[in-house]
Amino acid sequence: MRGSSVFAVPDPVPALALRGAGRRYGERAALRDLTLELEAGRTLVVFGPNGAGKTTLLRMLATLLRPHAGEVSVLGHQLPDEGYAVRGRVGFLGHEALLYRELSGRENLRFHARLHRVGVQRVDEVLDAVGMTARCGDPVAELSRGMVQRLAIARAVLHEPDLLLLDEPLANLDPAAAAQVAPLIGAGSGRTRVVTSHDPAGGLRGADLALGLKGGRVALLAPAAEVDPGQIAELYR
Repeated sequence: MRGSSVFAVPDPVPALALRGAGRRYGERAALRDLTLELEAGRTLVVFGPNGAGKTTLLRMLATLLRPHAGEVSVLGHQLPDEGYAVRGRVGFLGHEALLYRELSGRENLRFHARLHRVGVQRVDEVLDAVGMTARCGDPVAELSRGMVQRLAIARAVLHEPDLLLLDEPLANLDPAAAAQVAPLIGAGSGRTRVVTSHDPAGGLRGADLALGLKGGRVALLAPAAEVDPGQIAELYR
C-alpha cells in the first residue's frame, strides 16, 4: 500500500549454531558432523558414554579446542577467528577445577576477578552463594572434593557469563550442596547452558534440547520434552 512501510523483523541470532562441526585427535574423529542451534536462554543437555565427544564439544565451544570441520558460532561470533570476543562471556566448568591448589579459595577468585575486571564485592557474593565463606581462607589443597567443586562453580559464574558450559557440574556434591548452587548454574539462572550428564531423568529436567552422542556421532537430537529416559539409556549399551 502506498504510504505504508513494512519492516522485516530479523530472526534473533542463536546463542549457538553448529553446521557439520567436527574435531579430531590425529586420525581419530572425536566429534563429527554435528549440526544444531540453541536459542539464548535455553539449555542443551548432552548425554553419552565416556569418549562419546561430550567434553570435546564443551571445550570447542569454550574456544579451548579448534573445530577441524564445519562451522561453529558462539554468541554470534565465528570460531576460531572471533574467539577473542567470546572468551570473556563464557563460564566453563570442566573436570579440572582450574584453581591454584596452594592459594586459598578467596585468593583464587580475586585473581579471576582481576582477569575479568570484576569488583572484589562480587567475590564475596559468589563465595556466600556456594556456601564457602567460612572456608574460603583455606588452601584449595586442604579442601574436600565437594568444596573444591563449589569453588570451581563460583569461579565459573564470577563474571556473570552469558553462556555456561558445564561438564557434569554436580559431580562430588551432596544433595544439600547441589541445591545450594542450583540458582547459579541451574535452569533458573536465566543463562544459556550446555550441560553434560549421565543422569537421564535429572539431565532432561530443566533442559530444552537433548543431544545424545556415541562414538563422536549424533545418536539423538530432539526437544528434551519429547525424549524418554529409556532412549538415553540406549546410548550406554
